Order: sequence, then C-alpha cells, then structure tokens
Amino acid sequence: MTSTLDVGVLRAEPGTKTRGTVPADLGTLTVDIPLTLVNGAHPGPRVLITAGVHGGEFTGVDAATRLAALLEPGEVHGQVVVCPVANPPAVYQGRLGVSPLDGVNINRVFPGDPDGSPTERLAAWLFTNLVGGADAYVDLHSGGIDEVLTDFVGYRLTGDPELDAQTADMAHALGIEDVIFGMNADGGNSHAAAARQGVPAILVETGQLGERDADTARRLVEGLYGVLGRLGVLDTKPQDDTAVRAWVWAAGVTAEATGLWYPEFTVGDDVTEGQVIGHVIDPADGQEHKVHTPATGRIFYGMRGLTVAPGAELAAIAAPAPRDSGDH
Repeated sequence: MTSTLDVGVLRAEPGTKTRGTVPADLGTLTVDIPLTLVNGAHPGPRVLITAGVHGGEFTGVDAATRLAALLEPGEVHGQVVVCPVANPPAVYQGRLGVSPLDGVNINRVFPGDPDGSPTERLAAWLFTNLVGGADAYVDLHSGGIDEVLTDFVGYRLTGDPELDAQTADMAHALGIEDVIFGMNADGGNSHAAAARQGVPAILVETGQLGERDADTARRLVEGLYGVLGRLGVLDTKPQDDTAVRAWVWAAGVTAEATGLWYPEFTVGDDVTEGQVIGHVIDPADGQEHKVHTPATGRIFYGMRGLTVAPGAELAAIAAPAPRDSGDH
C-alpha cells in the first residue's frame, strides 16, 4: 500500500490527487509554490518534475501544467510531484534567469542555503521539501526570451555505475535525439546537486526565445509519459529509445566587453576552435571586439539579445562524446 504524500501544508492520501500552493519562507518575504501531488493507487517510486526554475522559459511550465492535469491517481504506481513554477519571483516578476529579489540565478546555487539570500533560501526549500524525497527527478527548462536553443537532454556523470545507468535510461526515454552529459556532478545546477545526493536527475531543454508553442509542449508531455513509463510509474508501454547522439560539454563563450552583440551562427552549427562566431560593438565609439570559439564542436544554445555585458553567456558548445564515456 502506498503511504500518504505530504509536502508542507498539502497532503494527498493514496489514490488521490491534491493541487494547491505551499508557502516557502525566504526571510524577507514568503512565496507560494504551486504543487500537484499525485499519490498513486499502487506502490512505486516518487518522481519529481519541476519547471519555472528560470523566468521567460515557458515550454516547461506549460508542459508541467498539462501533465499535472492529465495524471490520474488510479493509473499511477508510486507518487508524482509536479511543481510547474519553482521560482515564482523570476517567473512572474523577472522573466529572466536571475531573480528580481537579489539578482541570483537559482540554478547556480543548489542545494541552497537556508540562511542565505532569498534565492538561496528558495533553493534550499526546494531541495529539502521536493528533491530530497524523490527517487527520480526531471527539471524542465527552455531557451529564454533572448536565447536560441536546439532541444537536448542533459545529465551529470557521478562515477556510480548504477546511478549513471539509471540516469542515462531516463534521458533516453524522452524521445530527444541529443543527450549531453557533464563528466562530473560539480556545480549549483539542480540536477547536479540531486545527482550528488544519489538521485537520478535529468535536465530537459525544449523550445527557444521564450516562445509559447502548444505543439512543443504536447511533445514534451509525451516525452514525460515515456520517462514515467520507463520508471514503472505508468503502465503505458515505454516508447522505443530514440537513436541518441551523445555529447559532452566542451566550452562556454562569454562576453568580454559591454556592447551590442551580433552573432554569426545558428544553433546546431558545427564550429572549429578559433572560429569567429560574432562581434561585440561598442555603441559609443564603434570599436569592434571579435568573439572566437575556444573549442571545436556544435553550438547548442546561444544569445540572441542585442545588448550584452561582460560575463554574459553568448554560446555553449558540446563535442561528440568519446565511445568509452559513461553514456549507456
């Protein structure tokens, strides 16, 4: 028999679905985190799905909301926790990667700090109340309002063969061709922090430029059904694995000057080390700064906003994974 599913003030008895919000104390204010708790009629794992970690990334928020409405407890083996807006200040007020509360990118500070800034406290709340109790985790992202992106799934290698195999299995069940993994689980990303805690976790990137596209959201829901089927949460026959292309992150390109950004690439382009991929022009004096790629590989996402400051991420490059890498 499944157990009661509790998150904060919300409770779902076995065989029921509960929707509502849970308050998260961020020190200077309290925010309401929307949640759907689906407590299945049959035993099984607990799966967490989050979206809205960043503002301006709409596909994941749309897909998570659709999935929450579709899931029926009688069909679920285990428990599914859906959080469609994990970072309300950034989603509703900022619509950018950083929070308007403190200028912090929450996906750089997981597992957070309960005594830190508001965003660090939010990361700690999400990690303690949601990630900590999960047996598997899917974090949904999209290309933001100034970001072009080609769909991919990401995860981190931990060196634990069983955990890495479980995570790769989840990644391959989504129906997305490109899978990019990091060679370790370092850093403040949600899926990396979860992996360090032994939770198989994947990052899903679909959609770009802050677009809201119903077909893209529906395809993502189908992919999530594939993951839930693969995990045994749903009786639906898992779809056959897409023939995936495995990649490893090679380099990020950041702006070194303030100015106007004129890219000379399209996402999906293959580039070689040293190639010029754009220019930053100073609007005051017209001085031009060439931007070179530091590595050979394929551009998976990039900046399409006109104005940039030093440190702004202009492009991210991945290279084909070695055949003896940890992808399964």
